Amino acid sequence: MTGTARAIPRSILYTPALSLDRVVGAWSYDADVHLVDLEDAVPPPEKAAARRVCRAALEKAPEPANAAVRVNELGTIEAVHDIVMLAECPVKPGFIVMTMVKSAVEVALMRDTLASAGVRPQIYVTVETPAAVADVDAIAAAADGLILGSADLAAALGIEISWAGLLAARQAMALAGARYGTALIDTANFRLAEPETLAEEIDRVRELGFHGKVTVHPSELAAINRALRPDPAGLRQARRVTEAVRAADGGIAVLDGNMVGPPFARMARATVARGDAWAERFGRGGTGDVSGVGDDGEEAGHDRR
Repeated sequence: MTGTARAIPRSILYTPALSLDRVVGAWSYDADVHLVDLEDAVPPPEKAAARRVCRAALEKAPEPANAAVRVNELGTIEAVHDIVMLAECPVKPGFIVMTMVKSAVEVALMRDTLASAGVRPQIYVTVETPAAVADVDAIAAAADGLILGSADLAAALGIEISWAGLLAARQAMALAGARYGTALIDTANFRLAEPETLAEEIDRVRELGFHGKVTVHPSELAAINRALRPDPAGLRQARRVTEAVRAADGGIAVLDGNMVGPPFARMARATVARGDAWAERFGRGGTGDVSGVGDDGEEAGHDRR
């Protein structure tokens, strides 16, 4: 882990690689990262065609560094074909999302295999198996980001997708992510007709320390971006906390009637660093165009490439 804040996407829009027009059309939506899905959203008979769509879409991507590809499960022939396609594609995505991971060894294998072909994306892991939850600390150390995969995990546990049922997994991810500075991205909301469910999930995952959220429908992007992207007010307050503690020679200060000290200053510095990193990478263009803003995250960012 380094002391440099990494830009963490706050919204990731998944689009299945079933139609080139559909994938290319999705680039216009205001998501931090646009993901081309080769896995669950693509029926087995259409996997080969999906890879052709994915390659063509990457070649048309306005910002390939902010594009992602979700590949099939490592250990399957489809994953082999996915990796070969990525190695041969002249345009490389900035992110790869792994699925059905069970151990950190798989992350290292994926990273090394891609690197041998000159492909060095950030690797995000979908936490969607009981084994992944059990090994989440090691996986967080090996990966650049963790994404909760609620549907597969709930199915494996034999439970409904609910906040209570998946709280332990989210908490385990939050602790591991905080330890290693790993990005934390929440699962998609599958109840598209219930915007209140989306809003409630966003509020709750922010309380746990998650940074972003996945969506499968562009209509949810506005709510996700509004709640999870950095905001100028947060940056201003973070700077005030930093200055107050500095004025107290690194000790305890009183700001607006509240006690602030070194832990608050560390949080504030991380707020500014992470917000600035987000603005530098994702904040140009779109409705989220913000310069030098912060959020309520901790210091993060570790380049494992």
